[in-house]
Order: sequence, then structure tokens, then C-alpha cells
Amino acid sequence: MKSNKKNNLNLADVAKMSRMPAFATLVKPIGSACNLDCHYCYYRDKSEIYAGKMPCMSEELLETYIQQYIQGATQQKVTFCWHGGEPLMAGLPFFRKAMGLQQKYRGDKEIENTIQTNGILINSEWCALFRDNNFLVGISLDGPEDIHDAFRKDCGGAPTFARVMRAVEMMAQSGVEYNILSTVNARSVGRGAEVYKFNCSLGHYMQFLPVVEYVRMRGEGKRPLIVSPDEEDAVEAPWSVTAKGYGNFMCDVFDEWIKFDVGNYFVQLFDVTLANWCGVPPPLCAFCETCGDGLVVEHNGDVYSCDHFVYPEYLLGNIKENTLQELYCSEAQQAFGRDKREALPMECKRCNYYFLCRGECPKHRFDFAKNGEPYKNVLCEGYKMFFRHTDPYMRYMRTLIEKGEPASLVMQWKK
Repeated sequence: MKSNKKNNLNLADVAKMSRMPAFATLVKPIGSACNLDCHYCYYRDKSEIYAGKMPCMSEELLETYIQQYIQGATQQKVTFCWHGGEPLMAGLPFFRKAMGLQQKYRGDKEIENTIQTNGILINSEWCALFRDNNFLVGISLDGPEDIHDAFRKDCGGAPTFARVMRAVEMMAQSGVEYNILSTVNARSVGRGAEVYKFNCSLGHYMQFLPVVEYVRMRGEGKRPLIVSPDEEDAVEAPWSVTAKGYGNFMCDVFDEWIKFDVGNYFVQLFDVTLANWCGVPPPLCAFCETCGDGLVVEHNGDVYSCDHFVYPEYLLGNIKENTLQELYCSEAQQAFGRDKREALPMECKRCNYYFLCRGECPKHRFDFAKNGEPYKNVLCEGYKMFFRHTDPYMRYMRTLIEKGEPASLVMQWKK
């Protein structure tokens, strides 16, 4: 999504440009290589950019990355987010080396580690590494068995639910901190309360991410290629969720949460929405006015603007030639971040819910406004449904917080 509109600077943009950089990175030590073949994976096909080759990041490049990130980002707490593909395929020795390098370069900074994994490779040794280094592990689990196994197959086409559940059990027994990331896809529709209750039986922190993808078919027996909806012959993927389907799903989850679980179970979208109601910067870039603070570092040191925009036109450079700080401060990256605001149609900016959604993620902006302007979010109807449904409860929780009282008192008010 590149805006054709004039990229205007406001006071917040100028302030951001004038202060020292505080940025995040999402690092892909094994690129898009994975031991699963999930139908809806938007990253699996990125290997085509690299002629199908995705070797593990070298130890020399790993050290360059860790040094540049710790020394280049000015925040006191530096969070390493290991991603993929499947990052555990880099192996235990790789991550042990990484932990040592973080200590070597940390100085007086606090280091955090998060990792997103499908869980297939998790064993007692991985659990020990996660626990001993205070990792927050994101485990991909789409809900009950029939929902999870619908689209999350291994490379041989076999189901994965039982193996992921074993990984969750091992982490729970080992004292590893984890949260559950569930996609909301065509199989999930109408089952929000069921999926939420299932996730609550496993952990207290969860995310529900909508899946909306377009594909180009490549012939019988070949994996459909996930492509931009603007591409010729692109069709909506059969696993995609509709805007109404996603809205209903999240409303159903909220109805369970608001009755029993406020303050005990945590759903990312609810936290983000309440933050925007309270005028606090939300902890998720998709719901901020601008973006661009999260760089992606590939296995070979290439740096891209965003995890969802790993395309040649969004390549910023390589850490072997320019530092992460230089690439983050580049005009190309700063313009990318401002485009999130500038590209939106006026219909969105005048919407009563703009302060809550900010157009959501640019990866979903392939609908059109009523006057024909591009870059409207295809999930708009669903988000409006959710924001309308939760409006009175969010207002009440904001009032409670302003009084210094716990937001969980909303449950008594609800009753």
C-alpha cells in the first residue's frame, strides 16, 4: 500500500523525527522455512524472493544484528521477537549463542525475548531455554481440533493438533510463559464463544487474528500462491473470514469475557480498544495512527518495512551495509509509516470509530470507499460491529480507570 496522496507531516511526525529512534525488530533467523504447510500462511512463499533458498542466519550475521539492535534502539527495554517460518528450526545451539550475544552487548539495557512458534519442535530442552531466559512464547493454536486441523497441516498433509497440545502441556508444566495466537478463519465463523472457552482452558492470554488472503491458483497438486488482491487472476482464498464473520466472532468472545473474565483473562483486541478509549498509545501497531516502527530482519540481513510487506519494493537495505538505526530513520521507512494515515479515504477519517481502529492494518486495505477512494479496510463492517457492541462497556471501564478503580468492576455493572 503506497499512497498517491501528498505525504503531509503533522506535529506528531515532526516530534518523532526529532527524537532518538526507538524501534522494534521482527527477526527471521530461518526465513520462511517451516515444518508445517498451513494453508493460510502469508510468509511461506517468501522463499521465492530468494530463489527458494532459506539457509539459517550465520553466527557472524547474528552478532551483527544483535549488536546493531541493542545499540541502535534507544529504549531501555529491548525486545527481541523471533519469528518465521518456524524459528525453532534454527536449533538450540543458535538460540544459546544468541542469548550469550545479548549479554555481551546489553550494557545497562534490559533484554526481553519473545518467539512465535507452531510448537511442533518443543521438547524439554526448549522449555528449559525458554524458562531460563524468560521467553514469552506465542503458540499458534486455532481452537478445538476440527478448527485447528482444518488448515494447519504438516508438510505431509497430516494434522497437527495433538502435537501442539503436547507442546502447550510441556510449557505449562515447565513454567514457561506463553500466550495463544488463534487465527479467525472460515472454519471459525460462528464459534467465537466455543474457541474462547477452549483457549481459556489452556492459558490466560490470547490473540485472535483475522485471516483475509487472496491467492493465485497454480495447478492441481500445487499450493496456491498468496498474492496481492490487485494481482491479475487473484481470487479470495477459501479460508478467508468475512468482515461480518469476524465481527460476530469477536462480539461473541467479548460477551463471554465481559461476564466472567475481566482482569483474569486477556484478549489483545480488547486491551487495544480500551487503550484507545483511554487515550493511551495502543500496544499494537495496527491500531495506531501511523506505523513503521517494526522492522523485519531476514535470514541474510535484508531489512523490510513490515512483516506483511516483505516484497522487493519494500526492501530498505541490508545490515551488512547500513545499520538498523540508519534503515529505520530512512525517508523510505518514515514515509511508509505515515502512509498508514495518509492513504486512508476521507470516509474513514470522518468515521466515529476512527479513533479506535485508525484504519487497522494496511495489509487489509483493499476495499473502496463509497466515493470510490481506495485503501478502505475490507474488515471495516466487522470492526464497526465490534466497536458498537462494546461501546457502553468500554466507556464504563474508562470511567472506572479514571477513578482509580479496577476495570473488572464492569462485570458487576454488566449484571
